[in-house]
Amino acid sequence: MTERQGDDHMAKKTLNNISEIRRYFHTNSDPVYFVSATNFNLLGLDEWVKNFKYICYMDCFDGRHPNVFVPSELPHEEFQSIEDINNYLLQHKEVVDMVKERGGKPKFVFLMFDEKTEKLAKDLGGEVWFPKAKLRTSMDNKIETVRIGNKAGVPSVPNVLAEVKDYEDLKKTCEKAGIGHDLVLQSAFGDSGHTTFFIKSEADFRKHEHEIVGEGEIKIMKRIDCRGSAIEGCCTSQGTIVGPLMTELVGFKELTPYRGGWCGNEIFSTAFPPKARQKARELTFKFGEQLRKEGYRGYFELDFLIEKKSGDIWLGELNPRITGASSMTNHAAFAHADAPLFLFHLLEFSKKPFKLDVEELNSRWSDPDMIDSWSQMVIKHTDDNVDIITHAPQSGIYKMLPDGQVVFDRFDYHRRAVESEDEAFFLRISNAGDYRYEGADLGILVTRGRSMTKSFQLTEKSKRWINGIKNAYAARPLPSAQVLQEPAFKIM
Repeated sequence: MTERQGDDHMAKKTLNNISEIRRYFHTNSDPVYFVSATNFNLLGLDEWVKNFKYICYMDCFDGRHPNVFVPSELPHEEFQSIEDINNYLLQHKEVVDMVKERGGKPKFVFLMFDEKTEKLAKDLGGEVWFPKAKLRTSMDNKIETVRIGNKAGVPSVPNVLAEVKDYEDLKKTCEKAGIGHDLVLQSAFGDSGHTTFFIKSEADFRKHEHEIVGEGEIKIMKRIDCRGSAIEGCCTSQGTIVGPLMTELVGFKELTPYRGGWCGNEIFSTAFPPKARQKARELTFKFGEQLRKEGYRGYFELDFLIEKKSGDIWLGELNPRITGASSMTNHAAFAHADAPLFLFHLLEFSKKPFKLDVEELNSRWSDPDMIDSWSQMVIKHTDDNVDIITHAPQSGIYKMLPDGQVVFDRFDYHRRAVESEDEAFFLRISNAGDYRYEGADLGILVTRGRSMTKSFQLTEKSKRWINGIKNAYAARPLPSAQVLQEPAFKIM
């Protein structure tokens, strides 16, 4: 057998178990790049995949992370989306030079991307290891999510999909649908907290009329008393792999100024009653199998709304991508025992043949012993003012002293370096010289254990952590002559 024949044989050889899959990525030869504003969403994946690098706009680690590449800032038009950031990075000379210098057949993964991103990746001789942007965008439509869920037998909160002309029109539509007048409206696209509207009266409607009327078909839901939850999955040729059900932190005024805005997650084995956890996993599997029929493959996340009284589980929304919760899924105990969920996404796009007992894997990942307890809080600036940061806390491990004071302890870029519930890992987003405005992301704080009480309120300890990190920032007033437009998009 010649060397070439040997290479072809290895390329065609089927991976038959988790051990072989892990070895395949530990010996990976082609560069894989995660391009985004920060490396938060896929933090730690570089330790599972040889030749994996992060290309980022923000340097959260001050040059101390060995696999994060941050090019020097060049003049650019104001970013309107994370896609703009990624397109800027892929055209940056330092990025182009680095990718060419490292050689191989580069693979690119993103949090968000568009058709321009796909072309830029191709110009670099690379492939985008995600479904096409056009398909991903159509799946990201909240209206389409309802329809896919209906096909899969995954029910959404009682709703009606309709264009809204005015408040009277809205009332008539809801009366016909039998969903009452205490409502939650969502537009087809948009970030959590920004395009979700709570409407109980005409006065409520007037506040958001300009964001509802003329926006096309709107998802109009009956308002329910529920808990938010998140679960991630991955559509593969062997079936849909399902991660654990996580709680969601939503709308806490200490963390976000946006009512209904996502601001973190918890992962722990008893997050919800066993029946609810099992039902959510079953629904996620069914939804994933429908996504496969729709031509989608790879990573996705579902939000489920769990009614407090009845325990009924309703589909909230689909994110056809990695999300802010992905770091939690990919660092759970089962991920270290087997492999991170995102590794199966990369495997699916590698075209490497593999066999996997998905049913057995999903059963193992549902075992409470495979889930350890962690929490992440996304800390935003919540005051209604704008200033310029003069000092920002560095990323690393922080300690809470017995008196509740939060102090920097040591530098690290591993979440697992947190040794106890009196320590936390902080990933800085906003740095010195950045504007600090209402809604600006300051950073992400990761702790062991829970950040919420059994009644889903922030614990006093969580509030001390939040205050400690916020107090580590210093800022000066913005000169009155300067005007700042608040960015209309999130970066994670």
